[in-house]
Amino acid sequence: MTTAQRRELIARAVAAKETSYSPYSRFRVGAAVLTDDGNIFDGCNVENASYGLAICAERNAIFRMAHAGHRSLVAVAVTSDHTSFITPCGACRQVIAEFAAKGTVVLLVSAKGRVKRVPFERIFPTPPDLASLKK
Repeated sequence: MTTAQRRELIARAVAAKETSYSPYSRFRVGAAVLTDDGNIFDGCNVENASYGLAICAERNAIFRMAHAGHRSLVAVAVTSDHTSFITPCGACRQVIAEFAAKGTVVLLVSAKGRVKRVPFERIFPTPPDLASLKK
């Protein structure tokens, strides 16, 4: 990932947060993913009165990526209005694992603009063996 791609990825995640539909929790989240061929897709969290039907920003971004025909991501940026870092939930980690290329990084972005770069395998160290499901 180039410096320019990193900046754009973060900017897209921050902008996506602004479109969050979170009237119940007021917990706005934005995310963006960078594909292996340099495309960026963003998404925000969308809540529902039936909480189980809500969708996270990370999954929204990844589903947009998949809808556009891309199948491999190399970076994910995630941000919220909190001054501390937030990490993807378990469901999002599983979906990231489905599309993550070797060496995928997660950029955690605080509301104050601080960025923490974390290797994806550090936040999801033992994913299920998805290759065995494709046999």
